[in-house]
This record gives sequence, C-alpha cells and structure tokens, in this order.
Amino acid sequence: MEDLIRSGGYFAYVILFLYSFGGGFVGLVIAGVLSYAGDLNIVVSMIVAGSANFIGDQFLFYMARTNKIYARDTMKKYGRKVALAHLLMRRHGSPVVFIQKYIYGIKTLIPLAMGLTKYSYQKFTIYNAFASVLWAIVIGYSSYMLGEIILTYAEEYKYYGVAFILAIVFGTSYYFKKI
Repeated sequence: MEDLIRSGGYFAYVILFLYSFGGGFVGLVIAGVLSYAGDLNIVVSMIVAGSANFIGDQFLFYMARTNKIYARDTMKKYGRKVALAHLLMRRHGSPVVFIQKYIYGIKTLIPLAMGLTKYSYQKFTIYNAFASVLWAIVIGYSSYMLGEIILTYAEEYKYYGVAFILAIVFGTSYYFKKI
C-alpha cells in the first residue's frame, strides 16, 4: 500500500479520504509518516482525513435518524460494544463525540447510537466538526513528528516492527471482542 501511495500522487489523497470515511486512524498515521518522508503534504492529509471522518460520522448519524429499523438491526450484531457506547454516552454526554474518535471498535457505533436518540442534529454536527478537526491535527501531527523515529528504525527492525504492529492490532481486536 505504501508504494501505491508514494506513486499515486493525488490518488493517495483519494485513498486516504475513502479510508477515513469509516475511521481513518491508520491511514492518517501512514499519511503523517509519508508526509515526513516528503511523499505527501501533512496539511492536505489532515484536511482530507478530517473532512472524510466528519462526513462519515454525519452520514452514520443521519442514517440512524432517518432509518431507525436498519440502524437497530445493524447494531444488534455488536451487543457489548453498543452497551459500551450507551454507557459512554450516559457517563460523558456530548464529549463522547470527541472520545469515540480514538476508541477502536466503537467509532462507528457512537454516531449510530446518538442518531437513534433525540440528540440534536445541530449539536452533533458542531461537536463532530470540532472533534474531527482535533482528531486530524492530533493524529496527523503526532505521526508526522514520529515519522523520523519510525523511518529511522523501520528499515533496521522491519520484521520486529511488523510483528509488533500485528500484535497491537490483534491484541486490540481481541480486547474489544471480549468487552
């Protein structure tokens, strides 16, 4: 995927947009590192990923608001994660829109769950806009700044890095499946 992004030019931003529509954390991290390497522009990457993330959450909220039966049926598959989403909404209220951007496994469920409630569409839009901008800046800038470390050690320890990343991905997936 890295070679595709490097050789793709503007196509890389299209890939980042599409990937960020449904989440985008890993895509933005890769874009940040590639921006540090000079292959992409970090500001454009953050704008593309943040915009797609905002639009994706708005879509999920709107879909749940206008098609409650489909949203409920979709959410039934994720019982424990939906319970966690409702618990976070009760405990934290509106700030959960910010929190959900960083929690793997419930990122798509929070907008759906909020869309099923009487939560204000305008309020969700405002919080989602700020949360998307903050998410893009925090993740994009952090990965850009960590680009030097990642690129320095990537070649030397590439096999350990792949094993480490796979361990994190599988560990996180396992953890959230158990919740």
